[in-house]
This record gives sequence, structure tokens and C-alpha cells, in this order.
Amino acid sequence: MPLAPTLQKHLDQTVTYEVITHDPTMSSTRTAQACHVSGDRFAKAIVLRRDGGYMLAVLPASHHIRLPELRQHIGDDVALADESEIKRLFPDCALGAVPAIGECYDLDVIVDDSIQEQPDVYLEGGDHTTLIHISQAQFSRLMAGARHGRFSVHD
Repeated sequence: MPLAPTLQKHLDQTVTYEVITHDPTMSSTRTAQACHVSGDRFAKAIVLRRDGGYMLAVLPASHHIRLPELRQHIGDDVALADESEIKRLFPDCALGAVPAIGECYDLDVIVDDSIQEQPDVYLEGGDHTTLIHISQAQFSRLMAGARHGRFSVHD
């Protein structure tokens, strides 16, 4: 499966990127391992339910989200979205392969500061065999409208 069409259109209009294909994997950590990429440089997306809407939390694959800290940053009660909600929000993506880009899916984003410290970033392409590689400058451009904070802890 190629890049998710919604994602590809947005990337083509916004940044310069590289597409990397890999053997199928079922988690961001396994994808990072299969592609020999540090989990600190792999941006995973976690879909959150918030005040009747949704948003994305973007953090390194090597980290776990800390909901209490996240709640402090966004000032709302948040919960993890379920699979049916994710499928509805990302109709052109496979479950478990949500790209860490919310703008093209009309979602607000909050980015963990630790991913901003990396020289380059990798993220899911919308399926379990495609990875996007971009420079930190390009990632920052994609995250220009996002909130920022520290809400994760390294595994």
C-alpha cells in the first residue's frame, strides 16, 4: 500500500520528504527496529478524545505518554480514542499506522518537546510498510501550528 492519499497530498504541498519501504510491522517500535532507526527519532501519533472532539499527541516511539502531564498542558480531560474512532478519523490509513501529522486530517496536535531535539524524524506513512523520513526543519514546518510540551517518559 502506498502512502495514505490524504497524507501524501499534504506532504507534497508542504515539505520535502523521503519514502522508505520496509517489511510489515505492527508497532512503531518494531518499525523503528526494522528500519534501523532510533526510537527517539520515530514520531508516533496517539489519537486522543478531547471535549467531544479529537487531537493527536506526537511523541517518540521510544517513549510512553503520560496523561497527567498531557492534561496539565492542554487543560482538558483527555482519553485515548478507540479503534472505531481512529478508523473514522483516518479512513485512508491502516489501524496502528496513523501518521503523526494532524493538520491534513483537521486535528489539533501537541508535540512532545523531546522529538524536537532530533536532527531528523521518521513517521508512519499510513500503512504498515511505508515510512516517511524528513529533516527536523521540515518536521518543524509540519508542526508549526502545534502546541508543545513535555508529556512523555523514555521507556
